[in-house]
Amino acid sequence: MTDLTLLKGLIIKVEPFGEYDRRIVMLTDDRGKISAFAKGARRSNSKLVAGTNLFCFGEFALYSGRNAYSINDVKVINYFSFLRDDFESAYYGMYFAEIADYYCHENLNDKDMLTLLYQSLRALESDRFDNRLIKAIFEIKAVSLQGEFGGVRDNAKYSPDTLYALDYILKTSPAKLYSFDVKEDILDQLISIGKDTIRYNIDIPLKSAEILETI
Repeated sequence: MTDLTLLKGLIIKVEPFGEYDRRIVMLTDDRGKISAFAKGARRSNSKLVAGTNLFCFGEFALYSGRNAYSINDVKVINYFSFLRDDFESAYYGMYFAEIADYYCHENLNDKDMLTLLYQSLRALESDRFDNRLIKAIFEIKAVSLQGEFGGVRDNAKYSPDTLYALDYILKTSPAKLYSFDVKEDILDQLISIGKDTIRYNIDIPLKSAEILETI
């Protein structure tokens, strides 16, 4: 019998496959972004129903196939179930997942991106942070993790406090990133920096970004 592979990961995309199956994409700690099939996961009595939803974070027991993995079992650590009840936060989460999907690749170490995504979903769950601030922080940090953040184009446009917050985002590990709040004027400037960062570095349309513009 083929040995099981145990990977800790977070599901960033879910698609129906066939009549009862699901195809998922997850970001894992050891093997980067991987695809996996969950057979029968759309049946109401399947043991994989709950553990193969978008944003589920846990330990996945997988069989390795020629082109993809098959999920045997899931030990869920966090369902992020609040995202199923909060429409706005759900789309922020989907936006973050789209960016992670764009940047991450199979068999490359993406632990920092996984941590950033996980902590950003936790920040959405919290009442401490404005979702717009979480979005700006995620945008800046996600691009900087790829070594693509080129700085702001004109420092004179931004206040010293904004540049200090930006420097903190760039230098702080993803695990400790969500530990501050800012005033509205600084938030506006960080939002602008985040939008510019994504516009200059991601060359495909992000579906959830279009929806966020209307919320």
